[in-house]
Amino acid sequence: MDTAHNSEPTRAEIDSLQGPALIEFGAAWCGYCRAARPLIASALSGASPVRHIRIEDGKGRRLGRSFGVKLWPTLIFLKDGKEMARLVRPENSDLIRRALENICKDA
Repeated sequence: MDTAHNSEPTRAEIDSLQGPALIEFGAAWCGYCRAARPLIASALSGASPVRHIRIEDGKGRRLGRSFGVKLWPTLIFLKDGKEMARLVRPENSDLIRRALENICKDA
C-alpha cells in the first residue's frame, strides 16, 4: 500500500502501526527524492506487502523532526511501530531491498 500524505500523520499514529512499514520523508521538488523514487519502487515491487507512507517534509513539519530527519529522502523502516533501519539518500535498490527483507521477517 502506497500512501502520500500532505496532512502529516501524528507520531502516535506512526508508532501504533502494526506490521512492516516504510516511511519516506522528502519533498516533491527535491532532486534526490525524485532520483530515489524508482529505486524505492523497484525494491518494493519484489517485497512482501509493506505499508509505504510518503511524507511531504519541510520547515515546521513536526513528524520529520521527531525522527531527526535532516536530509531527503530519508527512509525509515518500521516493524510494529519501532524503527528497525534507516537509509538517507539511498543510491541503489539493493540497500532498500535488504532493509525491507529485515522488517518483513516473521511478518
